[in-house]
Amino acid sequence: MILAIARKSLMYRKSSVIITILAMTISVMVMLGVEHIRHQAKVSFSSSVSGVDLIVGARTGQLNLLLYSVFRMGSPTANISWQSYENLKQNKDVKWAVPISLGDSHKGYRVLGTTPDYFTFFKYAEEQSLELQNGAFFQDTFDVVLGHKVAQQLNYQIGDKIIISHGIGSTSFTKHDKNPFVITGILQATGTPVDQTVHVSLQRLEAVHTPAAFQRGLDLTPQSVTAIMLGLKSRIKTFSVQRAINTDKQEPMTAILPGVALAEFWQSMAVLENTLQIVSGLVFVSAVLGLTAMLIASIRERKEEIRLMRMVGASPFFIVLIIQIEALLIVITSIITALALLVACLAISKNYLLTQYAIGINPISLVTNSSFYLISIMGISSIAALIPALMAYKGSKR
Repeated sequence: MILAIARKSLMYRKSSVIITILAMTISVMVMLGVEHIRHQAKVSFSSSVSGVDLIVGARTGQLNLLLYSVFRMGSPTANISWQSYENLKQNKDVKWAVPISLGDSHKGYRVLGTTPDYFTFFKYAEEQSLELQNGAFFQDTFDVVLGHKVAQQLNYQIGDKIIISHGIGSTSFTKHDKNPFVITGILQATGTPVDQTVHVSLQRLEAVHTPAAFQRGLDLTPQSVTAIMLGLKSRIKTFSVQRAINTDKQEPMTAILPGVALAEFWQSMAVLENTLQIVSGLVFVSAVLGLTAMLIASIRERKEEIRLMRMVGASPFFIVLIIQIEALLIVITSIITALALLVACLAISKNYLLTQYAIGINPISLVTNSSFYLISIMGISSIAALIPALMAYKGSKR
């Protein structure tokens, strides 16, 4: 009965109620949308590399090593020798070792030289392996495998030929155009920097930097590499292997744990993260204030209605309860509308966010991830509705 009375009361004032619902819907969408994308961006960021126990590079800070080896950002301070790679590969505690070499680019996208083992052992997210959308992984010295975004943005197909340039800029005056690469594979989208990477063999990179080596059959073993990714036989040995590498007297090197470095890097983004939360919170507060103002205005317009309810036996508590139920009906309607619109928007923009910004979005998890915020929204709205409810209570006692 009381629910029917509250609903009819809202319908009687539908113009102001609709405007309040729209304001609440927009604020809830902004708040939940910012929070969900922030959470999903953090998950995507943290899942950029998985299954790699250590990353080894020349002596530098762990954030710098993480940025250029995983995110293709910045430049290495120096390379490490091929002999160091061989030594690490033969270490009794090392299960696999994958060398990577950076320094070239193709139309603004980083070129990564590596071995076929990269596609076997490098993983992302929850131990997910790299998979092909089309073609095959490189087998020949002159093959190239493109990340999903590279192929999409540059409209490349299997069999196309590309030329890489020295350096990491989008424009270069030094191009290795004597023997172009042939695209043999295009990777599926991963939501990681892999999507924006051009993958070639280490031997191929050595060949383009050594003109005489273009003749097949010559030794194309590189002299040095940018970094090495390691998988260990036992994770118990992680810290001991890391310590041995960091204290190696033959060559100054740094070994980092990707998970620790990722956590440190994300922590450095805390200011931006907190700013986004503050902005979305302020948007919601403004909507709650609008809800309170609308209810207060309705109390002034409903003096006769409240008086009539008191005349037929309604208690002051009953009046307060009606105001609270009206506020909750507005908030619940706004939440349901906001969730439906937000899920639809995220589903539509899912592929765009993945390919353009490397953010993997799961629209279905929005409700479960936002349950705390949904409960908080209803709680705060109920508290805000106490002001007009108490006004109605005092007015009804006269």
